[in-house]
Amino acid sequence: MMSTRIGRALFLLAGVWIISGACVEFYNIAWGTGVWLGQLALKWALALFLFGLFCILCLVGTWIVLWSLKKLERPFESLSSFRDRLGTFRWVLAALFLAAPVYFLQYTFWGIVLHDHYLRILLAGFSGILLGWLLTKEANQLINWQGILTSFILVSGSFVLFVSLKEVTAYPFSLGWSEGNRLWDYSILFGRHLYDYPLDKPIPVLLDFGRKFVGGVPFLIPSVNIWQVRLWLALVDIVPYLVLGWAAFRLAKNNIMKWTLAGIWAFTFVHQGPIHPPLLLSAIVVALAWERPLWLAVPLIAVASYFAVISRLTWLFAPGMWAVMLELSGAVTAQNDPPGKRIWFRSAAAGLAGVLGGYAAPFWVPSLLRWIRTISESPVAVNPDVIVGRNVTMAAVNATVTTQPLLWSRLLPNATYNEGILIGLLLAVLPLIAVLIYLVRTGRWKLTTWQKLAIILPLLSFLVVGLIASVKIGGGADLHNLDMLIIGLMFVGAIAWRNGGSKWIDEIQAAPVWVKFVLVALILIPGYQPLMHMSPLVITEDRTTVAALADIHEDPLPNPLPDTLPSQPDTIKTLESIRKEVAKAAQNGDVLFMDQRQLLTFGYIKDVPLIPEYDKKVLINEALSGDARYFASFYRDLASRRFSLIVTNPVNRRLDKTEGHFSEENNAWVKWVSTPLLCYYESLDRLKRVDVELLVPRQDISTCEQGLPIQINK
Repeated sequence: MMSTRIGRALFLLAGVWIISGACVEFYNIAWGTGVWLGQLALKWALALFLFGLFCILCLVGTWIVLWSLKKLERPFESLSSFRDRLGTFRWVLAALFLAAPVYFLQYTFWGIVLHDHYLRILLAGFSGILLGWLLTKEANQLINWQGILTSFILVSGSFVLFVSLKEVTAYPFSLGWSEGNRLWDYSILFGRHLYDYPLDKPIPVLLDFGRKFVGGVPFLIPSVNIWQVRLWLALVDIVPYLVLGWAAFRLAKNNIMKWTLAGIWAFTFVHQGPIHPPLLLSAIVVALAWERPLWLAVPLIAVASYFAVISRLTWLFAPGMWAVMLELSGAVTAQNDPPGKRIWFRSAAAGLAGVLGGYAAPFWVPSLLRWIRTISESPVAVNPDVIVGRNVTMAAVNATVTTQPLLWSRLLPNATYNEGILIGLLLAVLPLIAVLIYLVRTGRWKLTTWQKLAIILPLLSFLVVGLIASVKIGGGADLHNLDMLIIGLMFVGAIAWRNGGSKWIDEIQAAPVWVKFVLVALILIPGYQPLMHMSPLVITEDRTTVAALADIHEDPLPNPLPDTLPSQPDTIKTLESIRKEVAKAAQNGDVLFMDQRQLLTFGYIKDVPLIPEYDKKVLINEALSGDARYFASFYRDLASRRFSLIVTNPVNRRLDKTEGHFSEENNAWVKWVSTPLLCYYESLDRLKRVDVELLVPRQDISTCEQGLPIQINK
């Protein structure tokens, strides 16, 4: 009884906190719209009054529901009866309530105006509650735990899904610091014919084979355009996550709805990484191999391990360790009885398959491919160096992790990642860990000592590797380097789900209050960041009006507004200006696209030979490593005025002396790239609306060599 009272009080306090914050945000939006009352326009003053009245009614209603529910029995019965009479229209309303927040925030200008937390949370909360009311199946019951949990899973999943679709646009310029050049990276494996470059010379890119393959698939389509490639990448950011969840949370055929919802939750949970597609594909194969006959499971695990290691060296043992965890800990045994011989044999076979595919095969496959190329006597046979770029050794893994500085401060809250890696990770995984421990402690999920070790030891190793990788300079802005741990925890959740957890969900009504709160947090936390990132890329409304509502008071007003794209006429005009400058410069020398290489990929700029060197992602990577040998070549090319024009993102010499957002990375870039570049070259035009700068050679470079971080031999 005491815990129930505490739970009610906490729920009421949370409601007061969110609604109070929403009222403050609504006031800030309304203020500055006119002069009828202070700085309020008449219609906004009325809207503010009505919103405040609505919030008060919500708080009163919440109080009555929590403390005097009997007073609302008859209204609740009427609402339940009304819902049950809706028929098919009930599901139409459910779809509308689910879609409303997504449409409102991502596809209208209100996504820019509602840029703070509380109004978005309030909107999402009402959407979830109304949807939960419609999804409750019991007659004469307004809403139950199954309905509300189902609703929250769908709402959170919709946020994650549609945020992934946000950048599907035909806009020709880069949507982020490296987005455009990453599209160029993806094109090389299957689309190098798109470039004016000798066919017998390799084009180096800063990607391993797995990511080049997954991202490069659309370039198998002739004349593929940028919108189609971005759609493919968005789908890659959705479909593998869903498939992984559904592959892991397998249940009997008569539990299709429960299985579907479990897969959607897994999609949102794993998406907190986010996770690179090759590791997701490897995890899907491992999930599909779980409990399959060994003649099928062993080669599947070996292939998954091989694909993982050629995609990223630090994923070396992940598929094998997941497979052992699933086989050993997923088996049902009597409490405290050791796993039987069959379980041990399957687990050992899974682990051995992981070692063979992840560690041994990378030594054998290149030799095999070279032998095939020799006997085929074909110049187009597969080049093994494309498939495996380096030998797999522990020294190589260690070098991958430690060749760049480690910034341990990024484990704690910082300007690069507000929560810091540790707190961000705890928020992401602690609710799941709490639920899993509860299931074990209450006997709903029975594990032997060996099975517990098979879970804990791999997760600890994934945690250590992930934390070290996260604090490398250039990282630490999200949880993607903890990818093996996050997928591993999802697999643990799948084991628990299949060994008692799914039945427990049906009895959640009887669970302690704190468990219900944790379960809600487990569902809603993965949807929070996507909720906050939903906003439109393009607005057609008057910029001045939108800026006033969104509290953008810069003078002059930015065009376009922050986080939106320029108008189509502005985009076309800017693109035409770049074309003219490139065409003119190409007559006098090489044109280097340090940035915006996708303009070449998709034919926005034609008849310009590709200069594959000095992609800005490679430049920043070498700057973070302080690679003097690499930059000696770069500086010699700058000094010789090799390039008649350089297309890049706007560059400056400003050092960040504070611990600001990616400050260490900025300072490495300024030291190794910006300062030398701006000494040898000067700005021809800075196209702020599309975030592009055009550089041409300076006349006087007499003092440049003295300011270089290294000495160069001409």
